This record gives sequence, structure tokens and C-alpha cells, in this order.
Amino acid sequence: MFQVRIHGRGGQGVVTAAELLALAAFLEERHAQAFPSFGSERTGAPVVSFCRIDDREIRVREPIMEPDGLIVQDPTLLHQVDVFGGMRPGGRILINTGRTLAELGLAEFAGDFTVLTVPATELAREHIGRPMPNAALLGGFAALTGVVSLESLTTAIAARFPSAVARGNAAAAAAAHAHVQHELEGLRHAV
Repeated sequence: MFQVRIHGRGGQGVVTAAELLALAAFLEERHAQAFPSFGSERTGAPVVSFCRIDDREIRVREPIMEPDGLIVQDPTLLHQVDVFGGMRPGGRILINTGRTLAELGLAEFAGDFTVLTVPATELAREHIGRPMPNAALLGGFAALTGVVSLESLTTAIAARFPSAVARGNAAAAAAAHAHVQHELEGLRHAV
């Protein structure tokens, strides 16, 4: 089972991101579940959502405490919330920022996990016209983990949004996917 935790703020599409990831897995004929964890928070408050993907039926229902993958939609949470808590060794982390890990003060995590950044908000502004990073981050996450294909993800996006919005989100996801693939190639060449 591959378990993903998504951290962001209310209004950034954190819950929708988990739902899209689960739908992409369903489209690949796998089992998935997606669910949020929040109270009566307002827009801008920290929000967490979860997604599990497996080839077998998923019976567990509690929040994900030891994720295999982590998406951080808002980098301001990095030093406010324990976003890395319980992260499994060898896990994969994608952070929405144009800054480097050193600039974020996270260079030490590179040894324990695969940590990459992608400027998802900028890609969303470019392709959607709004700072909604969730679809772009999912495209990057698909490249980072291989847990779902970009094709399944764009099909899920098309099923969830009206056509013009879907096209923009799919373009942002594809751009983030290409960005992360490029970053992974750089990591492979550095080793």
C-alpha cells in the first residue's frame, strides 16, 4: 500500500488533490481512498488530506501517520507544522516552491528521503490564471513516485473540472511532471 499525506492551507485544494489522486488510481483499476482531516478552520488555516493506493481492498480508515509520500502545498507550513512527522525512510517528498532545499533549511533531509521542489503555484498561475497548485503538484508527484500515470491524472482532472479549467489544470500538471522528471535526471547524474 502506498500512503500519501498532503499538507496545505484551507482554500488551496488540499482535499481535491487527495480526491484526484484517488480517482487517478481508480482509473488504473486499483483501490484507493481519500479523506481530509480538518475541523471548522477557515480559509488559510492548516489542512491535511490523505490518500491510500493499493492493488487490494483497503480496510484501514485512520489518518496516515507514516506516509510513503508527502506533498507540501504551502511552504510556509514547513516550520509551523510537523509536516515530516512519521515520514518513512526512503519516502518521497514534493514541496511547492521555487526555492532550493538549502534556502528552505532542508538540505539535511536529502539523505533520508527523496525531496524535490516544484514551482507549482507559478505553473498554476501560468496555465490556469489562478494560484491553485494542487493539480500541478499532483503532476509532479506522479513523476516523483510513479504511483499513478500522468495520463490517468489528466483523465481524473477532466472528469472533475469543466473543460476550460480542466485543460489549464492538465497543462499545469504536465509542466510540473516535466519539471520533476528533469530534477530526477539531475539527481541521477549527480550520483
